[in-house]
Amino acid sequence: MLLEKGVFSGGNTMNRLLSGVSAGVIMLACAMGAAKAADLPGKFEGVTIDAKLIGGQQYERLYERIGEWEKATGAKVNILSKKNHFELDKEIKSDIATGGLTWCVGSNHSSFAPQYPDIYADLFGLIPSEEVAKFVPAVIDASTLDGKLVMLPRAQFDVSALYFQKSLYQDEAKKTEFKAKYGYDLAPPDTWAQVSDQAEFFAAPPNFYGTQFAGKEEAINGRFYEMLVAEGGEYLDKDGRPAFNSEAGVRALEWFVKLYKDKAVPPGTTNYLWDDLGQGFASGSIAVNLDWPGWASFFNDPKSSKVAGNVGVKVQPAGSSGKRTGWSGHHGFSVTESCADKEAAASARLVADQRGQPEAQNPPPARCRPEARSGTSTSRPLKATPTRPRSCRPSRKRQSMPSRCRRRLSGSRSPTRSIRSCRQRSSATRRRRKLSTPPPKRRPASSKTPANSDPD
Repeated sequence: MLLEKGVFSGGNTMNRLLSGVSAGVIMLACAMGAAKAADLPGKFEGVTIDAKLIGGQQYERLYERIGEWEKATGAKVNILSKKNHFELDKEIKSDIATGGLTWCVGSNHSSFAPQYPDIYADLFGLIPSEEVAKFVPAVIDASTLDGKLVMLPRAQFDVSALYFQKSLYQDEAKKTEFKAKYGYDLAPPDTWAQVSDQAEFFAAPPNFYGTQFAGKEEAINGRFYEMLVAEGGEYLDKDGRPAFNSEAGVRALEWFVKLYKDKAVPPGTTNYLWDDLGQGFASGSIAVNLDWPGWASFFNDPKSSKVAGNVGVKVQPAGSSGKRTGWSGHHGFSVTESCADKEAAASARLVADQRGQPEAQNPPPARCRPEARSGTSTSRPLKATPTRPRSCRPSRKRQSMPSRCRRRLSGSRSPTRSIRSCRQRSSATRRRRKLSTPPPKRRPASSKTPANSDPD
């Protein structure tokens, strides 16, 4: 679920030498101390870096490049596990609980990183500043927690796109039948109401379905969040209290329920996660699919997909409020504090640029998150850093989910328990402040706050 676009720019010596080495490989090399850019990728004869990486067919081309880094440095990479992020997250929690955190490099994601920042090394001290500067600043910001770079990105922020089978919209018989039933022309959907109509129309269970959705864990929570905002609602209010029990929330929930009841989605969709969606659309049995940009090359590869050459794509549809939303995040790699060879581990991650990926040849020059520019943000950086352009900083007033609550929601607890805990803790904090904070001193009459002051 990542946007497979390079975040390096320029043509320095390291990139020319190792332009084909994957995004996961540089992290594997940061394990012994700060390196100079001119020294990269370095020599680490006899060093073995244990790694836990995200798995899935769409990542295999990435990991093929590990061998190039091994040949250049003399080090070895020992992959302990390759799993989806949900399973990796459970495994990391188990490692922490049992004291088994002995590996060096791990796949990470902005949705999971805030749960346990203390286990990760600060990459600002391991990776040369001139190399960090080559990444999109907003993505580095979103990888930074309390001033600590806990993960190095291997992709920019990604927001899901709507994939569809083009041939379905070119069938004249279907066009005529659809217009007779729904009263408007059959075309790739521009609203979620149209997605619902078309999913119902195209569905022919048990062999073909109109659409699908990831129905459990963080995945369904995020999809509901997108739909809720598109319907004009909000997830939490400015004080961190639940706000989704609203008319907009009911409409968002009913959208999912209706598709399921109408058998417009596969019966197993309530247990689907991201890999299930990707494989489902590639199988040719789904008409319309909201999915992440990282699947684009997979869908268009005849070796992996039955819909190769028949894939259309457009921006997410709008909700009844007119808003097009995008639940955003990004992937990266981290080095653990317990790693004995941090310099080697960081080197391996640094040479992992993605310009060898087909869809990464022309990365956009974005410096801010796309959803921040559109004003429909459903995500925020882990921590703003002084290097971020002032114009790119998100307004705190826009953020409906305080960081303390968002971090709880990203953990293993249920959203309801997390929200309740956050609300109780927030109330207790406000009471303590009220009791302990002295009255503010009155400003002199001539003292004024600058109009452009930034609370961040």
